[in-house]
Formats: sequence, C-alpha cells, structure tokens
Amino acid sequence: MTDTPATAGTPTRKRSTGARRARAVFIVDGSRAPFLKSGAKPGVFAAADLAIGCARPLLARQPFEADAFDEVVLGCVMPGPDEANIARVVALRLGCGKHVPAWTVQRNCASGMQALDSAAHDIAAGRADLVLAGGTEAMSRAPVLLNDAMVAWLGEFYAAKTVGRKLATFGRLRPNYLKPVIALLRGLNDPIVGLSMGQTAENLAHRFGIDRAEMDSFALRSHQRLAHAQDNGLLQEIEPLYDYKGRFYVADNGVRRDTDMEQLGRLKPVFDRPFGNVTAGNSAQVTDGAAMLILASEAAVKQHNLSVLGRIVDSEWAGLEPAQMGLGPVHASTPLLKRNKLKLDDVDYWEINEAFAAQVLACLAAWEDKQYCKDELGLARPLGTVDQDRLNVDGGGVSLGHPVGASGARIVLHLLRVMERNAAQRGIATLCIGGGQGGAMLLERAA
Repeated sequence: MTDTPATAGTPTRKRSTGARRARAVFIVDGSRAPFLKSGAKPGVFAAADLAIGCARPLLARQPFEADAFDEVVLGCVMPGPDEANIARVVALRLGCGKHVPAWTVQRNCASGMQALDSAAHDIAAGRADLVLAGGTEAMSRAPVLLNDAMVAWLGEFYAAKTVGRKLATFGRLRPNYLKPVIALLRGLNDPIVGLSMGQTAENLAHRFGIDRAEMDSFALRSHQRLAHAQDNGLLQEIEPLYDYKGRFYVADNGVRRDTDMEQLGRLKPVFDRPFGNVTAGNSAQVTDGAAMLILASEAAVKQHNLSVLGRIVDSEWAGLEPAQMGLGPVHASTPLLKRNKLKLDDVDYWEINEAFAAQVLACLAAWEDKQYCKDELGLARPLGTVDQDRLNVDGGGVSLGHPVGASGARIVLHLLRVMERNAAQRGIATLCIGGGQGGAMLLERAA
C-alpha cells in the first residue's frame, strides 16, 4: 500500500530546488556507447572519443545539421589533460561549428543528469530551443598524479640555474617522493567524513539490516537482466565504437553470464574487512562510457518535424548526510513525487542507478520505514513499496558499470526506451551522488 506523501513535523530539507518548466522540454532522441569495463591499463577510448562515438550516428539521423544546436552541455568528472572544457572539444569535433557554445558540468555521479537538467532549464527559460546534452567518462584513464613533495622537488629542481645547484637538488630526491596519487581512488573517498563510497554502503546495510545474501541476490539479478536484454535486442540505444586499429565494440562487456550465488558468496568484502558485506560482486563496476541526448522545445520539434521520445516534467536535487549518501534517490524523488501529487505506484518504471546493491536496497527499505519517513523526510506515514519488477528491468550499474559522468544521462535515456517498448506513461530516473546528494528526474512519454 502506498500513500501520497504527507508532511508531519519539519522535514530535514526545507526548500525545493525543482521547478515546473515554463516551456515544455522534450527529449527527441539519444544514443550511448557500450560501457566497457576498465582493466589494468588505460582504456582504448578517451572520454571525448566515447562521447563523439555515440553522438555521431545520433546526429547523422537527424533532419538538421550539427550547427543548428543552440549549445552543447556535457557532464564529466575526470576529463583528460587534452580535454579541458570537454564539451567544447566534443562540440567542435562533431562539427557543431565555432558559433555553438559548449560547457561542461560536474556533479560527481550525477554529472550526466546535471547536463540534461541544465539544458532543460535553458530551453524552459527560452534561452535555447535545441541542445545536445549528456555525459561521458573514461574511468580507466583517471589521472595518476605526483604527490606534493614531488611537485615541490620538481619546482626546486627546475628553478636551479647551475649544474651544481641541480646536482644538490637531485641529491635531496627521496624514494617516497615517487609515490603516486591515484586520482580514482581519492575520488571514491569522501574527504569530509573520511569514508569511501563503499563504506557508506556498509553504513546503509547496517542501518536497514540488509544482509550479504540480499546484496548478492540483487547483483545476480542485475546480471541476469542485462544478459536477457542483450539476448533480446532491448538495448537499441547503443552505438558501436570503432578504435584506430579497426576493432569494434558493440555491447556492455561487464556482464557476468555464468555467475551464481555460490560464486558471488566466495568474494571477500572490499571496504570493511573482514566483517563487511559489500564486495566487488555487489558493487558497480569501474567502467568507461558515454550517453548523449537531444533536447528540444516545442518550437524546435515543429520546425524540424522531430519525433519525440518523452518530456522532462520535473527534476529535483537534494542534499543529505555524506555518510549516508546512498539514500540520495530517496531524498530527491520524494519531494518530486509530492510536488507532482504522485504515489510510488503512479510511476510505471524506475531507474535507480546501482552504485551498490546495498544502496538501492536501502532506498527501497527507507521508503517502507515509518521512522525514517517521519524523521528524515517529514512524512506522516511510510511512502510505500516500489515493485522491483518495474525497477532497473534491464540491469544497472552492478552489471553494466557506472562511468560516473555518464550514468545520469544513461538512466534517463534507457528509462525512456523502457517506457516506449512497454507503452508506459511515466518514469523516474534517480541516483545517489558522492558527497551526500541525490538527483531525480520525472519523465513522461510522448502521446
């Protein structure tokens, strides 16, 4: 049983950042790259290559030229050294032309959704009519940095003007100066609370009594659903990628078709040894990928005679305790539902990004928990139950990966495709965000 959100007392979040759109915002088309699991060395594609690889065929099938866009907005957390303002790099390489402005956004795991939301705001406000937006990330190419001691030593070495001074400086070089800073590992730790993202997932598992078997069962189902989607051609939004050696990549390669509960059960905890339950098997994979979408106003839809996948009805961003960051979808989706006078059951399909199996399960548990809904969400009663048959129906981050800049755009695009093939009307895409935030987007399919 679900109820329309009802306030009781003062919720922890006192204001809404969401807003009804002044002008309708439509998503007319989209595509994504296959998500490629990271290995021990940098991946084949840079972040810009991934975005361009999926955007070129997307633009090729449109009835307008690339320079018709009013702007390009791209989410990316860790662009490479040759990708400063990566949105501009991508726009120019796509042939959008020098007169089309482009800008990059970063909201950790929700960067791709932030790009869509930023584009939607510009369309709603009348500042744009046609926007290319999405997200990209080459996590395998996350930078490896020099530590501060080494940087200081290099500064001193290059400042030395004579051979003698350089030799003296060289003599002060110490082995520990060479210890690298792995940006990816640093980025997956919250500097405010001193916890890794996996440790925050352990917090949620403990809080809601989620055990290892539940996590592994959720992970197994994610892989099974992705395998089923691949076998039945349900991921039509994927565009093949071609590298410079003529090799091609056509599918998400992180799926483990032969895994089972026994194999998952043998994996050791990663973040809370030896007592934890969050493992590599029930966590999102480190992956490279991109997703790009075309957003349009009603005027642009009519001008170019565009078909429409759906409409962005509303969006919401929320903040919460960083140590509980995985509950971000709860804090973003709940006010979104309330503002639009919806119950959980009114949502036909959900995409909740799978950062960790424990994190998604905790979100579902929070909505069913009377005390949590009262104390943290300001509700008089539990919000209710999400039907898991309508949640991440083709798998999620655990099976296909979570390239942080791209996932927010991917779940929006895929949700629209799921709604299309099932003739559904309404969906919510939502995800947690490192640092203690949540984002959610309410979508409706075009009639």
